[in-house]
Amino acid sequence: MSSWTEGIQNAVQYIEDNLTEELCIEDIAAKAYVSPFYFQKIFNVLCGFTVGEYIRNRRLTLAAEELSGTDVKVIDTAMKYGYDSPDSFTRAFMKFHGISPSAAKKKGAEIKCFAPLKIKLTLEGGSMIDYKIVEKSAFTIMGKCRMFNADTSYTEIPKFWAEHYSNGGGEIIKGMFGACVDGDGKDFNYFIADLYFPWNEIPEECTTKTFDEGLWAVFPYHGECPKALQDVNTKIWSEWLPNCKEYELSGNYNLEVYLDPKFGEIWVPVKEKSKR
Repeated sequence: MSSWTEGIQNAVQYIEDNLTEELCIEDIAAKAYVSPFYFQKIFNVLCGFTVGEYIRNRRLTLAAEELSGTDVKVIDTAMKYGYDSPDSFTRAFMKFHGISPSAAKKKGAEIKCFAPLKIKLTLEGGSMIDYKIVEKSAFTIMGKCRMFNADTSYTEIPKFWAEHYSNGGGEIIKGMFGACVDGDGKDFNYFIADLYFPWNEIPEECTTKTFDEGLWAVFPYHGECPKALQDVNTKIWSEWLPNCKEYELSGNYNLEVYLDPKFGEIWVPVKEKSKR
């Protein structure tokens, strides 16, 4: 689907055109015709790094090029690329380039280059992904909820699960679901949860979330986690979604369903595409 692919590239171009301005994830995602929640998820899967990391690395690349090629002051470059102080700029610069901003101004200094993205989605080898479209009644989950930032969620969510089980949480919430629910476009809520039934009490430190009646694309995975789940997750966003002609994304949430140690499903809310 060329319009979808072009939308992602439009978002990348918008970032490139505004690297010296304040960038808002809502504005970036709008260029790709998806919500901020899904844009960040799709971008991470397709590119292997987060939107925030891309912006930061591109800014540090351009900053180094300016420092090494002109007589611009370090403090002016820091302010131009969104850093509040020379100290914070220097720390980020040294972490990325391995040298200080002042060292980058010296002749022959070696700096790193993080090139602009060019998004190209291609169909290779007739790859297939199993899925089914299921209409589900409204249902409610109950569990522990914590807010995460898209830039750090891949490392922090596993810690959340480990903490849950190490503290005996598995006796109360077994963890049938891992649910991502959009928070404010920048952050999202993540639930470790089970199905909730209204005749049950809600334990302390737990909360509920109801999902409306609707269509879900259900993708099974088989094998050891997290690899098996991550492999299917990558195929959803890089192969299924760009080529799906009948359905498009619906609500700003998705669920991982753990049915046994080596089998589960990923649920993505969808709706039929409007006829044009």
